[in-house]
Amino acid sequence: MRSLVPSLAQAALVLAVLLTGSGVLAQQAKVPPAPTRGDRLLADYFKTETARLEKRSLAEINSADDWNSRKDEYRRQLREMLGLEPLPPRTDLKPEITGRVDHPDFVVEKLVFQSRPGLYVTGNLYVPKQRQGKLPAILYVCGHGNNKKDSVSYGSKSFYQHHGGWLARNGYVCLILDTLQLGEIEGLHHGTYREGMWWWLARGYTPGGVEAWNGMRAIDYLQSRPEVNGEKIGVTGRSGGGAYSWFVAALDERVKAAVPVAGITDLQNHVVDGVVEGHCDCMFFVNSYRWDYPQLAAMVAPRPLLLSNTDQDPIFPLSGVIRTHEKVRRLYNQLGAKDRLGLLITEGPHKDTQDLQVPALRWFNRWLKGEDPLVTTAAEKFFQSEQLKVLGKLPEDQRNTQIHASFVPAAGEPAVPTSKDEWARTRDGWLARLRQESFAGWPTDEGPVEAKRPFTIQKDGVRLTAVDFRSQENVPLRIYIASRAVVAKQEEIQINVQDEAHWLRWLAQVHPALESQLASEEIPSAVLSSLPPSKAGWEALRQQVRSARGATAWLAPRGIGPTAWSGDPQKKVHVERRFYLLGQSLDTMRVWDLRRAIQTLRSEPSLGGSRITVRGEGRMAGIALYASLFEQDLSGLVLDGLPTSAMQGPYFLNSLKVLDHPAALAMAAERTRVVLTTAEPERWTFAETVVRMLRNEPNWLRIERQTR
Repeated sequence: MRSLVPSLAQAALVLAVLLTGSGVLAQQAKVPPAPTRGDRLLADYFKTETARLEKRSLAEINSADDWNSRKDEYRRQLREMLGLEPLPPRTDLKPEITGRVDHPDFVVEKLVFQSRPGLYVTGNLYVPKQRQGKLPAILYVCGHGNNKKDSVSYGSKSFYQHHGGWLARNGYVCLILDTLQLGEIEGLHHGTYREGMWWWLARGYTPGGVEAWNGMRAIDYLQSRPEVNGEKIGVTGRSGGGAYSWFVAALDERVKAAVPVAGITDLQNHVVDGVVEGHCDCMFFVNSYRWDYPQLAAMVAPRPLLLSNTDQDPIFPLSGVIRTHEKVRRLYNQLGAKDRLGLLITEGPHKDTQDLQVPALRWFNRWLKGEDPLVTTAAEKFFQSEQLKVLGKLPEDQRNTQIHASFVPAAGEPAVPTSKDEWARTRDGWLARLRQESFAGWPTDEGPVEAKRPFTIQKDGVRLTAVDFRSQENVPLRIYIASRAVVAKQEEIQINVQDEAHWLRWLAQVHPALESQLASEEIPSAVLSSLPPSKAGWEALRQQVRSARGATAWLAPRGIGPTAWSGDPQKKVHVERRFYLLGQSLDTMRVWDLRRAIQTLRSEPSLGGSRITVRGEGRMAGIALYASLFEQDLSGLVLDGLPTSAMQGPYFLNSLKVLDHPAALAMAAERTRVVLTTAEPERWTFAETVVRMLRNEPNWLRIERQTR
């Protein structure tokens, strides 16, 4: 039973509401916490990376010939980033009209079709009653207009019905599609935003790909209708529908005119200004090729394109819309099509207004009909939601609710190679694809690590050294190295990759020895004050160092320990999503951090030539595994509790389209001794079989059952 006694937090909230009339508490509440060192570094990093992608966006296009020679490859890249390369087969749509609704000027047909077997698309087709010959058609793709009553979804199409009726009254056949998430069969748009499904990145999945495919199949259906002129098809939609308008028009040249409304802005708005926080996953492609969004807009060129937006839209800010238009305008000019690009900016917030609707209709009239009559009707809603519902019951074979699990094919379990030559070809292919599809966000010019030693101390026979290095611009990191004080040069060193829990545990151990140094490193005082005095922890660490065969090092990659960023869990989700928009992932860049740490250790005078072993636990074991694929001459890997699949992390773009962890382990163990502890030894049979074929050395790959 829920207690009726308010908690202290609830009481404080009530008091806050009562006091806000004075303005004092409200003013205090608006004061944000001071940014941490990690926050400042992260903001600078995002600015730098975003500027880099903005600068290169369309930079290689200086003439019509440049565009014409590259556009097909760009379109292929976009298909790939939407999970549509190669395009799925155009299976039987199995269209069904489940009913009709009558209006004096038009008929609404309640339509359902399958864009892929079991992937149902519900929509309403608006057909004018008065027509001569075939009519142009508009595909209207809905935004996030939720329309649900008593747990029954009536689909976004009923929310946006005024567009369908209005276009039909002005001489167009109009098909309004429900979205995957807000259709009559409710799928999912919020995998990374809300559900923690970061494996969507590894699968190369975005719901934007589903929306694009549904739109392309809707055009197939429109072209099958006897009332439709299949050579005169336009696409429009607002907000989420604006984004899908871009995707469909960019991929499908059957679209002859497009009016995306409040559906695009650039990476500076999304990443630097933070408007990504207002958008679910359906708005974005998996940015493997590191595009800025003007490149998406350019894919419509030289077909007629009207960019529409309001001047006070908080999630599609005017500044980014203007920058996007400016880049695309340059291309249209190069193609001799400047009259086919328009920019409409009206007054208002993120809202579906008449000021946006009328110019869209005029654009279609101009380019699909060759006329510009006076618009005398208004976009009105004529029907109750129940009248427009398509399905009486949900199909038993529907795949909508779980389409994210199958829309993009995974690589599957690889076959065991029959020879070393076959293995070499397979391995080289995997590595090349990982480098291109998963790790393309790494710097192309590494530059020096710029290693420095801010301090070295000796205590109780232990030498503790801090080594600072440059992972990349705006990402300074530190390695701590512990060794016996009497040993001048180390023959071996083990570097431990830390997550936040391991960092805090280690911090408590070294706190007695490094108290003054830690206090000067901008580690929050709340963290330091929470560390209990741990003489026992320090003693355990001292004994570990004294009994080790060489030195021990610790690395906290970006976002952990000294470079941690602040914010609640949802804020940190949006930080990770920013990496994704830049064609990276947080885990991808942590692999890079570990690689640079290994390079730093090799540059240290007392460690040059040392045998290096890398150790990680859990998700960090995956970071260690993949770093070893790109760093030569490691002497060993210790992987504690490595997840059996990238479905559990770490998460790299598209990695599951290439391979999974057992195959990566086989590649690592080909050249490096590996000790793996796991709760499921049987899941690693592929790696064991490959290593036995490649190396006749017992225990080269040692797999031990995890006991805790």
